[in-house]
Order: sequence, then C-alpha cells, then structure tokens
Amino acid sequence: MTTLPASRLVVAIDDGYSSYDQEESLLATVGARLEVRPCARSEQRAIEAVRGADVVLVRESPVTRAVIDAMDRCKGVVRYGIGVDNIDLDAARERRIAVANVPDYGTEEVSTHAVALLLAVVRRIVVRDRELRAGRWSVGKVDAMFRLRDRTLGLVGYGRIARQTHEKLAGFGFGRVLVHDPLAELPATVEAASVAEICAAADVISLHAPLTPQTRHLIDAERLALMRPTAILVNTSRGGLVDMDALHAALAKGRLLGAGLDVFEHEPPDTKHPLFQLDNVVVSDHIGWYSEEAMREVQRKAAEEAVRVLSDARPRHWLNAW
Repeated sequence: MTTLPASRLVVAIDDGYSSYDQEESLLATVGARLEVRPCARSEQRAIEAVRGADVVLVRESPVTRAVIDAMDRCKGVVRYGIGVDNIDLDAARERRIAVANVPDYGTEEVSTHAVALLLAVVRRIVVRDRELRAGRWSVGKVDAMFRLRDRTLGLVGYGRIARQTHEKLAGFGFGRVLVHDPLAELPATVEAASVAEICAAADVISLHAPLTPQTRHLIDAERLALMRPTAILVNTSRGGLVDMDALHAALAKGRLLGAGLDVFEHEPPDTKHPLFQLDNVVVSDHIGWYSEEAMREVQRKAAEEAVRVLSDARPRHWLNAW
C-alpha cells in the first residue's frame, strides 16, 4: 500500500473508538492525516473543530448549518453509521460538501438486538431477574405472558435490518407479517399495510424507519391508542420516531403490553422520566449496533468513503448528490 506525504486533514469530531489504525492507514494512501477532536455533541465545539478539515467524520455531534458555514476547506462529511438526522444535508449541498454514510454495517447486530429486546419483554426477563436477585421466587402466574406463535408481526420499514429481523423472527411462527415501506419491494410472504393498520392489527411492532421531519413522532398518542393491550413495541432505529410521553401514558394505563427501546429522542435520556419507572419497559443504551466486528467494519467503511472524497471519486453512499 503506497503512502503519500500527509498534506490534507481529516477530522473526527466524535471519539469513542479504541483505535483509529484503519482510518490512519487508509487516509495515508491519499496523503491525509487524522485528528480526533471530540465535541461531545456541542455545536460550538464542532464549529471550532471543523476548521481546516478536508473531510469530517462524525458520529453523534451536530453538523448544523452553523457548523457547515465554519468549514473553510471541507469536501465531505462522512457519518460513522446510518442515520444522518444530525447533519444538515441541504446546507452541505449548497456548499457542495458531499455527505455520505455507512448503511451496510451492523445489520446482524441490530436485528439480533431487536429480537433480544422483544424476547426480554415477552418473557419479562428483566423483572424476573430483579425479583430472583431480591430473594423472591415465583412458581405461579405473576404477570401476563403470551405466545408469539400465530400472532401478527408488524415491521415499519423494510430495509436491510428489518429484513434480517424478519428472517430471525420467522422461526417463532407468526401467523401474519405486515410491512409498511412504500419504497421497498416486498416478498410474497408479507402483506403491505399502513402504519395505522400495523398499529391496529400487530401484536409485535418493530420500528426500522429513518428519522425525518415526516417520521418524527410516527408513533404518537393517536397511533398508540390503536394498539392492542397485548401489543409490544420495539425500537432499535431512531428515538424520535416515538413520542416518549405518549408511550409512557399508554404503557402506564395498560393500553399495550410492553416496549423494548434501544434508542431515545434525546440521548442520553433523562432517566428521571417516568417511563424508566415502568416494569413493562426494557431499555438499552443505543448499543444495538455494537460488536467488535461491526465496530471495525463501520470505521473501515467510513474511512473508505473519506478516501473516495479526497480522491475526487463519487462516494458509494452519497446522500445529498447534486
């Protein structure tokens, strides 16, 4: 692998990875060096960090119009991951700054995590674990549990992760599978449905949609009111898809059975929110994407996109093309 003298700068405005050896090695081939300038989700720190960067790598910190305006030589922004709701795509397009993401990583991990959250809610694993550790042993009925076989699965979104979640859940014997995704080609084994139809008919609803102005609070009080009292909601996509206050009210009143959440509208969330006091909610800290293999994969693929931008090549996953 040929290494050129480093004359260009790539800035990662979020830290969190144990090593950046892949980025450093790949960027060196096009004469670029990497600097990690953690911004801790601060817009002001991001404004300062992006100055002088030819490419910006980002995880969670905001890349707002103000941050993009501060880019004095930037050619591209690459998201370590899938969602780009923290990046102003229009502002970047106006400045001819390409935005790319890595949509093809972590599929195995997130789909497995969605299934894990569902099973934890279905079998009330967290509550039973807590009760046993406290010295309480139950051999009879405590909280209602229901079989998955012959019930209805609803998938909102049918991209890579949703398809693999569907594949993993197939062995549980769901009687029907309803899918809402106007852009996806659906297999003959599923039924196309609206979000409202899924909310009204599904026993398990798993969210796999991107967060956009149109999908924010897709699951609100009105749609929660449609759900069955035996329904379970799982969200491993974006927290903003769900109105957290409305979800708490519905769960507290028993309008649905439970929820499994890996993502939240504001991260980290305020754990004083009453949702976190409910026994019928299982939560995790946006860790669904993670495995050692997935972490290495997303870092490598993000660096490869940065190399394409620096080489004046078209990004493989260019989101704001002009």
